[in-house]
Amino acid sequence: MYFAALLARTEDGWQASDTDLDNVETLSDFADLARDASVDDDTVLVFIEQEDAWFGVVRVDGEEDPRVYLSNAAAARRSSYGALLADELLGREEPEGDLDSLVDLDGTEDGEPEEDGAVADTADASPPAPAGPLGDAQILADLGMSERELAALSEDALGEIADMLGCTEVLEAVR
Repeated sequence: MYFAALLARTEDGWQASDTDLDNVETLSDFADLARDASVDDDTVLVFIEQEDAWFGVVRVDGEEDPRVYLSNAAAARRSSYGALLADELLGREEPEGDLDSLVDLDGTEDGEPEEDGAVADTADASPPAPAGPLGDAQILADLGMSERELAALSEDALGEIADMLGCTEVLEAVR
């Protein structure tokens, strides 16, 4: 079960809203979601957590590229939204969905024995996700939370971040 919320900074403080991730398929979709909630291109944080296994923060400041932090990339990779963010951070691309991607250049299907009996290499060449934090650990530094504090967050990480930002009541209202 996921919990996702948007926190948008305004002149009057932070405004929180719950968010529906049904149409989110890429990091750009997360950024678009944040920009839609932005007031005057101010900072927007997208919080996502999955049952205390991991949490993520996507930060969008105006038209700048989104910044991402995951508390535990290995745990996040076991869920669809976490995998999307981890793959983006690790530079992995989504596999092609067309039939041409199932056939190697030599005409054999992936995993099918070749002439000499060898098996085509189908392993992901990129390294596995680390069993710990991944991404921009300084994502909240200018808002008052250091890299060390971010890494030390407990099971209620999003609540602790909201406490630090001074918007606990606003976040709790959308939980």
